[in-house]
Amino acid sequence: MTAQATLQARLDPESKSVIEEAARLRHVGLSDYIRLVLVPTARKEVLGAKQQVLHLTSSEQETFWDALCSHAKPTKAQKKLGALMKGK
Repeated sequence: MTAQATLQARLDPESKSVIEEAARLRHVGLSDYIRLVLVPTARKEVLGAKQQVLHLTSSEQETFWDALCSHAKPTKAQKKLGALMKGK
């Protein structure tokens, strides 16, 4: 038999109620629900962090793409630094 470990978490009543309802909808107990949902989610997050993967919403993707495609104009300070570096 595999050794078991206990996990305790403090939740506000509304969060606990939602988790219990989700477990009921899957026809599983609370502990089984947590194992079914939390463990795979945690594994996915760990793998993503190790692979340095970013997850962006559609809106965030669009904003990021627009930033990549736009040509930023140098600020006054950047222009001054560029002139200094060129010896002007």
